[in-house]
Amino acid sequence: MIPDDPAAEHRAVAGTFGDRVRGVADWDAPAPVDGWRARDVVRHLVEWFPAFLADGSDLRLPAVAPVDDDPVAAWEQHAAAVQAVLDDPANADRTFAHPRLPELPLPRAVAQFYTADVFMHTWDLARATGQDDTLDPARCEQLLRGMEPMDDVLRRSGQYGPRVPVPDDAPWQDRLVGFIGRDPAWRP
Repeated sequence: MIPDDPAAEHRAVAGTFGDRVRGVADWDAPAPVDGWRARDVVRHLVEWFPAFLADGSDLRLPAVAPVDDDPVAAWEQHAAAVQAVLDDPANADRTFAHPRLPELPLPRAVAQFYTADVFMHTWDLARATGQDDTLDPARCEQLLRGMEPMDDVLRRSGQYGPRVPVPDDAPWQDRLVGFIGRDPAWRP
């Protein structure tokens, strides 16, 4: 079970993703996202979040090792920097005011937009590299139930591909993976 506290949640989710990062044998392995390789999964997470954080706060994450040179170091440095933001008591009551979103408490914004993305991309990296791709079913259900009412908005944003149909009684992980545009049966 993944904790609800944003700092503890990130620690758990980023830790699992980090285990998958350290388990990659082939960084050029194809990934479930069309046109991506395993290293691109790490690149995506390391590159989009610093700008997002900066757009909604005065916080700046330090630069990390280049993903092409050392994806493991890039991930570990990035995850540690995000964890430091969440662990800092001064940020507990900080407001995140992104120009395209309603204001949220900073820890909640990190959890809702970033930690959830790390959680979902864990499946991508694990599936691409032949590792354990099991995701917490309760978290899968929670994310899917939260995103389904925003289906049209999410599709128009370009963040997700077309929904892949799965049976109504499929496991929550397969339903979530299908919702975000991945085929749960995908293999490299």
